[in-house]
Order: sequence, then structure tokens, then C-alpha cells
Amino acid sequence: MKLYMVPLAPNPTKVMLYIAERAALGLDMGIEQIVVNTVKRRNREPEHLARNPFGTLPVLALDDGSYLVESLAIIEYLEDKFPDGGLLGTDPESRGKARDVERIVDLRIARAMGTYAHATNSPLGRPPDPEKAAEMEAEMQTPLDYLETSLGDGRPLLLGEEASIADCTLQASLQFVRYVEADVLGDRPLLRAWDDRYRERPAAKAVLRW
Repeated sequence: MKLYMVPLAPNPTKVMLYIAERAALGLDMGIEQIVVNTVKRRNREPEHLARNPFGTLPVLALDDGSYLVESLAIIEYLEDKFPDGGLLGTDPESRGKARDVERIVDLRIARAMGTYAHATNSPLGRPPDPEKAAEMEAEMQTPLDYLETSLGDGRPLLLGEEASIADCTLQASLQFVRYVEADVLGDRPLLRAWDDRYRERPAAKAVLRW
């Protein structure tokens, strides 16, 4: 298998963190990681569009020659393909909760963070949009409060003692925000402590650049 990615972008990074977390648990999935330079618009070239007509990243090339083009679908495919020691848990309750928190992070926080970053200091050169940035910052507050409250029981990571897909998703977006020299965590000491702890993990050190 091959993972086509770009290191800074949140969606590829969350898949890369997932793979690194599984590697830290002793699993080598045998996935070659290949950078597609989005700054040079390599993702819009025919070679990449043949893999993914939407031109987005990541893309996972499967051994049968087909492709998966959505980050969560890629992760859940890898969970199914390598079920022993996965990050979703083993029983319906834990798997349901893991999926629930990941969706909260992705849909209610990560997307807003991406828009916020581009509206403040876009790596792609988009013009600043203070009104949109303020809108996205406001949108993040309730879900960030939800995570802060969840961490109030002393858990070290978003779901408990072990890393989850939600940890990968949130940290991938926070890297993007750090890159544009922004801070969206506010007065949330438990989330800030989680951020510090997660960035010390071997998986994070192997993947994160900012």
C-alpha cells in the first residue's frame, strides 16, 4: 500500500499519526508514504487526479490497484485490515464512543480550525478574512469546552489511557494552527496539558513538524 500525503495538511497528518501510533504498538503495516507537493500544485496534475479526481490528500493506494480518498475511511479500513491492537477499541460501546468523539473533533473543531488558519495566515496565500476568522473561532468554543470537561476526570488522552483517532485528528489540526502562529485553545489548562502530553508521544515526534 501507498499513502499519498503532504506533511502539514491536517487530513493527511491525522492518517500519518494513526499509522505512527499503530507502529508504536508494534505493527508495521508496510505502507509507503509519498509526498505530493500541494504548494507546487502537484495534486492538480493528471497523475494525482487519476488517483483522486477531487485532487485532495490523503489517498491510500490499495494492493488491488484501487484507492481510498477520505481520511476517516482510510483509518477505518486500516482498523479492519489490522484489527489486533486497533485504536477504536474492541466492544461496541468503546468503539461507538471513539467514533463519536472523533466526529465531534473533526466536524465541530478541525474544520473550523482549518478555515480559521486560512483566514488569518494562509499557507496557500489566501487573503486574510478577519470576519471569517472570528466566526470560526466562535464556532470552536463549545466543542473545545466539551473536550476540556471530558479531561476533567484525569484521563491523559481524549478517550482515556490509550491514544484514539480523536487524538490524532485534533493534534493534526493543532499543528496546522501552530504553523500559522495562532493559538485557539484559550483558557483551557486541561486541553493545553493534553497537547503537551500528546506531542511527547513517539508517534507525534515521528510525524509532527510544528
